[in-house]
Amino acid sequence: MTKITVNNQVINVDAAADTPLLWVLRDHLAMTGTKFGCGMALCGACTVHIDGVATRSCVLPLSALQGKSITTIEGLSKNRGHAVQKAWMEIDVPQCGYCQSGQIMSAAALLNSNPNPSDEDIDAAMSGNICRCGTYPRIRKAIHRAAELLKPGAQN
Repeated sequence: MTKITVNNQVINVDAAADTPLLWVLRDHLAMTGTKFGCGMALCGACTVHIDGVATRSCVLPLSALQGKSITTIEGLSKNRGHAVQKAWMEIDVPQCGYCQSGQIMSAAALLNSNPNPSDEDIDAAMSGNICRCGTYPRIRKAIHRAAELLKPGAQN
């Protein structure tokens, strides 16, 4: 049994220590918002936050998570009220939507560390997230919009 903190809840997980976090989330905790893409940490579909840092969950073993705080797309906000989620809906970013939870988690981590990113900052931070539908221009626009929404006094 391994004790982990997911979305601010301490949870006991009965899984092998080498089980990737992605499968703990999906198979053991029924949190299916985090998606399987490549299984090699190359596409970004499985992105979650570990202590606030965008991290690929498909290759991260359960044993590496003791004392860490995990945030999934389900934990980003209870009602899709996070600025990135609002901007994603406003700009109508998704096409097929499969990669979007990973895209949103990477964008949220970027804005936590850089509240006013340039296009180059966005491209660098999002470069590990693949969108087969090619919604990159809308993703960039939504990140800029989310940055506006996060500014103090912004009208949401």
